[in-house]
Amino acid sequence: MVSKSTDGGRSFDIILPYSGVHPDHHALYIHPSDPNYLINGNDGGLNISRDGGDNWTFVNNLPVGQFYHIAVDNEEPYNVYGGMQDNGSWVGPSAVWHAGGIRNEDWQEVLFGDGFDVQPTGDGEVYAMYQGGALNRVNLTTLGSTGIQPASPDTADLRFAWNAALALDPNDRDGLYFGSNRVHYSPNRGRTWETLSPDLTTNDPAKLEQATSGGLTIDATQAENHCTILCIAPSKARPNELWVGTDDGRLQHSADRGETWTDHADQLKGLPEGSWIPFIHVSPHSPDEVYVVANNYRRNDWEPYLYRTSDGGKSWKRLVYGEDVPAHAQCVVQDPEAADLLFLGTEEGLYFSVDRGANWRPWTHDVPTVPVRDMAIQAREGDLVLGTFGRAAYVIEDLSPLRALANEGAALLNATFRAFDASSGYQVPRPRPAGSRFMADHVWQGENRNRNAHGHVYVQADTAEVHSEMDVVILTAEGDTLRRMTRDVEAGWQTMTWRGDTDGIRWPSRGLDKEDKPTGGGPSVAPGTYTAVLTLGTHVDSMAMTWVHDPRTAFDAAKYEEGVVQMKRAYAEIERLSDLMQELAAADEAMDAMSHVWAHLGDSTTTEVDSLHQEVAEGITAIHDMIWMPEDFVGYDHVTVRVMSLLYDAMPDIREGATANDQRKLEIARGALDEIEAEVRALMDGPWKALMAAAREVEVTLDGVLDGVQRQDD
Repeated sequence: MVSKSTDGGRSFDIILPYSGVHPDHHALYIHPSDPNYLINGNDGGLNISRDGGDNWTFVNNLPVGQFYHIAVDNEEPYNVYGGMQDNGSWVGPSAVWHAGGIRNEDWQEVLFGDGFDVQPTGDGEVYAMYQGGALNRVNLTTLGSTGIQPASPDTADLRFAWNAALALDPNDRDGLYFGSNRVHYSPNRGRTWETLSPDLTTNDPAKLEQATSGGLTIDATQAENHCTILCIAPSKARPNELWVGTDDGRLQHSADRGETWTDHADQLKGLPEGSWIPFIHVSPHSPDEVYVVANNYRRNDWEPYLYRTSDGGKSWKRLVYGEDVPAHAQCVVQDPEAADLLFLGTEEGLYFSVDRGANWRPWTHDVPTVPVRDMAIQAREGDLVLGTFGRAAYVIEDLSPLRALANEGAALLNATFRAFDASSGYQVPRPRPAGSRFMADHVWQGENRNRNAHGHVYVQADTAEVHSEMDVVILTAEGDTLRRMTRDVEAGWQTMTWRGDTDGIRWPSRGLDKEDKPTGGGPSVAPGTYTAVLTLGTHVDSMAMTWVHDPRTAFDAAKYEEGVVQMKRAYAEIERLSDLMQELAAADEAMDAMSHVWAHLGDSTTTEVDSLHQEVAEGITAIHDMIWMPEDFVGYDHVTVRVMSLLYDAMPDIREGATANDQRKLEIARGALDEIEAEVRALMDGPWKALMAAAREVEVTLDGVLDGVQRQDD
C-alpha cells in the first residue's frame, strides 16, 4: 500500500490500497510544482494520478512483461502461454483475426500469483502455478482451477523452488512431471502422484533455514527456498529416461524411470560447484544429445555456461565462453528440423548458431538486448517464440532461411537468387476487436501476423544491381496460370506476399490506360497449395504458397464455384464499362490534340469546331458524372446512386455462392450500364461524328495530327 501525510507525518491516509493498482510498489514520483501529479511504478507497471492519489490511471501501452517461461499450442492461430513475475499466468494469441494488432485485451489470465511455467495439454486444459510449487490444472473454457500440488509421500517435507520444475510427458497426454526436491509423476493430470526419486539435491542444512532466517520476518514468500529442482527434461525417444537440474549444482540422470540416478555435475568442466542448472534440452534428433544451461551470476560470476553431451552423458563439451557471449545463459533450444541450428537465451539478448554451437552470433533484428528466459519453437509454423524478462513475448516468424543456412552453410549466401516455401495465408474475415472502436493512443498493439501467404526470398547484391523487378506467376497443381504479378526486389532478404487472388480485370478509368497496365486482383482462390514461379532476369526459383480456409467454418466447394461464376458475370459488365470509358478517353485525348493544333487559328476558322468540341466535352463529363462523383466536387453528393456503386454492389461474396439477391443486383447494374452505353453511343454517333466532319473542313498543315483524329473516328 501507499500512504500520504499532509501534516508532517502526524497522520496518514491510504491512497493506494491493496486493490485496483498492483500492490507491490517500487517507485513514486511527485511533480515538483504540482503535488497532485503522481506517478507510481510497481510490479504491474505504471500508474498516474492527477488529483493527489484519489484516482489512478493505468498506463496500458507499455509492453514490459517479465516472463519466466513460454510455451505454445497447435491451435490456428496458435496461442502463447507464459507466467510473469508477480503478474500471473497467461494465454494469448500469436496472431489475431481481427483488425489492428494484438492487444492486451486479447490475453487471458488463467491463474494469479507470481506466474511461472504454463503448459497446455492440447485439449482444453492447462497447467499453471504460483510460487512455491502451487500447481493448478485450469479448464480453459470455464477458467475454473483445481490445485494439484503433490503431497509428500512420507513424513519428510517437500521443498519447491520459487520457480518450480514442470514438464509434460511427451509420450502420454495425461502424464506430467513436477519437481520439489524430488521428482513426482502423475499419470492422470494431477489426480494421483507417484514419487520417482529420492532427494536429488545436496540437502545442505545451511540452505534450509527459511523459517529462522530473514531478520524481522521469515522468508515466507518461498523466493528463498533452496536445495530444489529447477528443471525436468523427459526423453520422447526413451520414455524411461529423465534429466534433472537443481539450484545447488546437481545434474541428475535416470535411464530407468527413477530406479537409479547418476549425478553428472562433476563432468561439466569449468562450472563452479553449486551453480544453478535451470535449463536442460533433450535433442529432438537424438536422445543421446542433451544440452545443459548453468549459471552462477548469484555469486558474481557472469560467464555463460552451456554444455552438450552427444553420447548420453558419458562425455561433455562446453559450447560457449565469455568471449563469445558477454552475459550468463538462461535457456537453449535446438531446431527440430535443422540439427545445427541452435538458439541461446542470455541475460543480454538472443544468440544463435548455425554450426551446432561452434560459433555464435547475436540476434539484432527487432529483438532488444533484454533477458531471454525461455523459448519454444512452434513446429507447424516454424516460429521461434521468446519469453523475455522485461519486454514481454516475441515471435520470430518462419525459421526456414536460418534452417537453410544451417543445412547449406555459405553456399546459400553465394546463391544469386533463392526462394523458400511460404507461410500459409488464412481466408478469414477481419472484424473490429471487442470493445471501443476509437481507442486513441492509450493502447498497446503488438504486430499482427501477415494475413496473406508470404515467403522469404534472397537476392544476392550483384544480382539486385542488375535486376530490380521480379516476375511472379501463380500456378495450380495442374500448371494452369492463376495470377501474374511484378514485385520490386532489393539486395538481401525480403518477403514475397500473395493475397490469394487470381488475375482480375481492367477497371474503368477516366483516362487512357497504358498498354502494360497491370490488372487488379480477381476472385480469391479455393483453399489449397499453389506454386509461385519467381523470375529475376535469367534466374528462376519457386515456392509453395498455401491458402487455408477459416478453420472455424466448413468450406463449401460447390458454393465457391457458383460464387466465382457469378463474380465473372459481374466482371464482364465492369469490363464492358471499361471499354466504353476507354472509347471516351480516346475521344477526349483526340480533342485535346485538336485544341493544341488549332490554338493559332482565328476564332472565325474554328467557330463550329469549338462549339462541337464543347458539346462533346460536356457530354463526356455528364457520362462520367453518372458513373463517379465529379473530380472537383466539394460538399455533399446530391446523387445517391452512381453506376460504379451499383457495380461494386453486384459483386458477390463468393463464399455464399450465387444467391438470388446477387443476381438481382447484377440485373440492376446491367440495366444502369445499358443506359450508359446508350448515352455513349448517342454522343459518339451524334456530336462526335459531327465534330470529326467539321474538323475535316479546317485547313491545317499538321496532317499527321488530323490523321490521328481520323483514326479515332474510324
